[in-house]
Amino acid sequence: MHVVAVVVALTVLGVREVSAQSDAALTAYSPYTMFGVGELQTIGTTQMRSMGGVGVAWRSTQMPSLMNPAGYSATLQKSFLFDVGIEGNFLRNAQRQYAGDSYTVAKNGKNSVNIHEIAIQFPLAKRLGMGLSLMPYSSVGYKMSFLDQSSDIAGNIGSASYTYSGNGDITEVKLGVGWEPFKNFSFGAAAKYYWGRILHNYSSAVENNIVGNGSYLSIVGENEYYVSTFKFQVGVQWNAIANDKRMLTFGATYDYGGGLRPKVTKNIVLNNVYETSVSREEGVSQMQLPHSVTAGVMYQDPKFMAALEYEFQSWSGNDGRFEEGVNNNMRVRYVDTHTAKVGFSYTPSRFDVRNYFNRISYRVGFRYSNYYQLYNEHTIPQYAVTAGFSFPLKFMGTSSIDVSLEYGLRGELKTLMNASPKIGMIRQDYFKVGLGFSLFGEDYWFVRPKYD
Repeated sequence: MHVVAVVVALTVLGVREVSAQSDAALTAYSPYTMFGVGELQTIGTTQMRSMGGVGVAWRSTQMPSLMNPAGYSATLQKSFLFDVGIEGNFLRNAQRQYAGDSYTVAKNGKNSVNIHEIAIQFPLAKRLGMGLSLMPYSSVGYKMSFLDQSSDIAGNIGSASYTYSGNGDITEVKLGVGWEPFKNFSFGAAAKYYWGRILHNYSSAVENNIVGNGSYLSIVGENEYYVSTFKFQVGVQWNAIANDKRMLTFGATYDYGGGLRPKVTKNIVLNNVYETSVSREEGVSQMQLPHSVTAGVMYQDPKFMAALEYEFQSWSGNDGRFEEGVNNNMRVRYVDTHTAKVGFSYTPSRFDVRNYFNRISYRVGFRYSNYYQLYNEHTIPQYAVTAGFSFPLKFMGTSSIDVSLEYGLRGELKTLMNASPKIGMIRQDYFKVGLGFSLFGEDYWFVRPKYD
């Protein structure tokens, strides 16, 4: 993305509006989404997200396997699994605003509610299953403004205002099969179709023309990115222990990333009192997805579940094309990410007839990673603490209503000391609430009833 502005570096991380806002169309609201594909969403069902986002080694006969296609092979014959999840996101940004050596802290926020995932899973044959899911992959959402009254501008014009905004998302549709050719060993493959539309808008205008010359321009521009491409994923699962009392599963996946090659349309309108100039440019962008490897282990017994997972995403390859320079010595560079996840679940007694609360599953989790962009070589850490519950719908059944809670922190309130003038980094606090429905796990489908 080419940034056409004199002082974009001053506003690339800028927070200006201090009132909380609500817009269900925006899943993300962060200046960090100004570059690349935006903010990555947490993959997985509501149950998975309540355990820190683990799932690559999660093998279940009652819940769709969203993270590893090898898990499709666990689908019981004559069964049908369905999962849908909704997520509310309550996000707050904070940034230091400098005036010389002193500063104040500006804040703003955004609330949103969106469907997170829709997934189905069904058997094709014994030990052979298929899964289909739709979920968000990434989201873009930001709005920033800046009034430039620097000496260079003030001496020649007076003052100039700049506004930057963006919105859009990329959605992932996944279709795959999983097969268990040998007892306790499964592998799977899935095709992923990514599509979406991302808009980046910018404008500049003279606010106080002390010269009185109408030849100074106002600029309105829009960059539209349209994504439509296929990628692939492969996965394996191995049960080191599998009996009536416990199961220990190892799982791994590899996602083939690479170029999204979105179609780009750039429109620029230049205005002054004498004329209006319009330009339009079409092409293909170098926007890309990372190659990623995920590996994990999960232990399950009737009461307890525990999972540990690690994910590596390669963003910094491809001959250094993952780098964007902006004005005023600000540089955004893409960097490899490392994500660690851990999750636990406890169900006191799944078959307690008298006490419903003993049949509820209680979950907690934790996740740590680094954001996939560096700002003037400054890393952006990300933390998340999660919790959740699963409420069974009937005794001896596996259908449930699931709730997930997540508190996260991204970035720090620190200063880019090698920037001039000083620029404050963004710290984001967010709270997410998820509501999911896991249905039909205990039912048999495709069975013709018999009557005596």
